[in-house]
Amino acid sequence: MANLEFYIKQTITYQVTVMVLRHVKEFFETFGDIAYRFCQVMKYLIKLQINIKQVTEQASRFAVDSLPITLSIVSMTAIILAMQIAPEMVKQGGKDYIGLLVALTMVREVGVIMSGFAIISMIGSSQASELATMRVTDQIDAMKVLKVSPFQYLFLPRVLAGFIMMPFVVIIASTFGIIAGGITAMFSAKDVTWLSYVTSVWQGLYIRDINIMLLKSACFGGAISLISSSCGYDAKGGAKGVGIATTKAVVWSFVAIVIIDCIFAVSFYF
Repeated sequence: MANLEFYIKQTITYQVTVMVLRHVKEFFETFGDIAYRFCQVMKYLIKLQINIKQVTEQASRFAVDSLPITLSIVSMTAIILAMQIAPEMVKQGGKDYIGLLVALTMVREVGVIMSGFAIISMIGSSQASELATMRVTDQIDAMKVLKVSPFQYLFLPRVLAGFIMMPFVVIIASTFGIIAGGITAMFSAKDVTWLSYVTSVWQGLYIRDINIMLLKSACFGGAISLISSSCGYDAKGGAKGVGIATTKAVVWSFVAIVIIDCIFAVSFYF
């Protein structure tokens, strides 16, 4: 019987099954931890136990420090997009719709998604590694000994700053993207003027799209900060644990914003 059990454990089927079950268990544990910490953050937010100084510092870090890389990524994406569609639209006689396509693409999807990716890469990973370092160096345990809640002191300022500042980042990035797309369209396609491009933008852009973009970006910002902080909070095992926690935060944040984006698309545009 012992030999049979040994041979079963050596099979690929058994090893794959164990691996899948382990990842499923880890997924639900992580999801549960994030949900629990979200409830803790909301508890302190409802009680208005907010450290304004901490929120201001995190807001500056979230928006100002990440703005250059965000503008670069979104603008380059808009340039590539305009470079691809402008000549084809002119060939099909649709030069008056180039601005409309670029604006709708930037406002509805590309501006928000690419800004989210930039924020995850720079701010989310930084938040995760910061809290992970505090965890493995016992700083968080010291906070608990001093009766300071990590959720109030560490989580709430980051989540609140992300929720508030992400819409501003997306507005600026999308505006730059639309302008960069217009300049590119003028140089890459014939008979496309700045006036026709701007007119096309205003004809196809509605306040409803902008409101949805702002709400979506706020959810993105809060989710990125919450997930990054939560993954960093669970770090263990020294320097290696910090790296694992940071990688986990980035992966979970990417997946989260894609799921949130899908929910918004089904809710408002399906």
